[in-house]
Amino acid sequence: MDIYRKIDKLCKDRGWTIYELCKRANIPQTTLSSSRKRNNDPSISTLEALCEGFGITMSQFFSESNVPLDLTDKQKELLEQWGYLSDKQKKAVYELIKNM
Repeated sequence: MDIYRKIDKLCKDRGWTIYELCKRANIPQTTLSSSRKRNNDPSISTLEALCEGFGITMSQFFSESNVPLDLTDKQKELLEQWGYLSDKQKKAVYELIKNM
């Protein structure tokens, strides 16, 4: 797996720049750009911060499929709340998210 390609894809999917990701991950942009320029993979701590910035787990980051292996606490809470919604409410939430 090309880690930087995955980072770029996740940023693109969210409409983020690398700068925005680093800001959300609370790491200096130079940390990521320096390791990329040296053709080194980011450290585990940097990857953990990036995953936190993306709102995903490390398992999800390294998953080859789009099916989450593990869910973050926020994702679990969201799914739990989803179960309480009526079909009409689910459709409305889905359309809202889809159009964001």
